[in-house]
Amino acid sequence: METLKEQYEKEVIPALMKKFGYKSVMQVPKLDKIVINIGLGDIKDNPKALDNAINDLTIITGQKPIVTKAKKAIAAFKLREGVNVGCKVTLRAEKMYDFAYKFFNVALPRVRDFRGVSSNSFDGRGNYSMGIKEQLIFPEIEYDKVDKLRGMDIIFVTTAKTDEEAKELLTLLGMPFAK
Repeated sequence: METLKEQYEKEVIPALMKKFGYKSVMQVPKLDKIVINIGLGDIKDNPKALDNAINDLTIITGQKPIVTKAKKAIAAFKLREGVNVGCKVTLRAEKMYDFAYKFFNVALPRVRDFRGVSSNSFDGRGNYSMGIKEQLIFPEIEYDKVDKLRGMDIIFVTTAKTDEEAKELLTLLGMPFAK
């Protein structure tokens, strides 16, 4: 079975070069990194939530997340500057391709009533972000050990210059966009 990286080198690069008329392989957009972020709103009420979120993210990605802190105080949310508000992981190289493969082919098909991901979530510079509502779609997470359903934001950062190039790249890598 070939990995997503091998598939990228064999099939995706030639297809993108043909479609967009690149002269050099170095012009072809590629996946730069994947950032997965879990924001915790209930950390005030439940201090153990951060440990559980870190544990879930470690199991899903195979990499230890860093804790994110509040940049500024917001009185309406009873939030002070420097308080832990979540955790995030940045995946690159092999782990990034492994996660992307698992996400496209195993996790997304497990979402209830799944008809494809929205193609409106590009940022104009070739990056794609999406949110998922629960961590249970990943097969590594054991249902019995989950204390609370937690969603996460997943950002695919590419070297593409336009959204059209990025969408084509992600489609060729296997992302199931809604028709």
